[in-house]
Amino acid sequence: MTDYEMILTERRGDVLGITLNRPERLNAAPPQMFDEIRDALDALGDARAVLLLGAGRGFCSGADVSASAARDGEPGDATYKALSDHYHPTIQAIADLPVPVVSAVQGAAAGIGCSLALAADFCIAGESAYFLQAFVNIGLVADGGASWMLPRLIGRGRAMEMLLLGERIKAERALEWGLAYRLVPNDVLENEAWMFADRLARGPTVAMGLMRQQVAYGMSHSLAETMEREAENQRAARRTADATEGGAAFLQKRDAEFKGA
Repeated sequence: MTDYEMILTERRGDVLGITLNRPERLNAAPPQMFDEIRDALDALGDARAVLLLGAGRGFCSGADVSASAARDGEPGDATYKALSDHYHPTIQAIADLPVPVVSAVQGAAAGIGCSLALAADFCIAGESAYFLQAFVNIGLVADGGASWMLPRLIGRGRAMEMLLLGERIKAERALEWGLAYRLVPNDVLENEAWMFADRLARGPTVAMGLMRQQVAYGMSHSLAETMEREAENQRAARRTADATEGGAAFLQKRDAEFKGA
């Protein structure tokens, strides 16, 4: 695996793990960190699932643009450039992945860290986890795709509560709202997340990737357009070896052994 300055990467079986690795700063994320995440995703290879983790007590306490702001001059322009050139392309890269994505959150998932956690298909939360969009508290607006993700995940009312009040949504409430898929004790979070990601990686990941894309497509297209996309994707999925194996396993009353092909 490639050596990075701000993340760690690890391959366990068919799962690529990416760990944000600035624990002394609660994994506050400079633009470089998101560039490294994107580079690791670009080198996905034959991995069939991705797991996002944070080292130490927090998942990610938000963006750290202090260095770039000092270098690039006017703060507004520096922030725009950091979002456009670094943070947002990485969130988009996660959305475009052909495999399922899991995040494991302990402590803070704030600002861009909240967006990163929720960009995953499944978020597994430790008991210490909280999700925070605190931009309103400092006179700024949500970014990292939060304005798109939150209303779709939890509805407009709850999204506005997060965005306009800027209060922490703790783990139990996050589970109730649907921000988190599962809530587990902190001491088993990482192990549970790896096992869950492995479960996904052993599935028909070509079909899973197509479903990721068609769900995103359906959020901004009509029923008729979405059904046409489903038909196209079903045709592609039907031609995979995994579909052949799945059909055979069903007829033979056995567990399917998918290969992601």
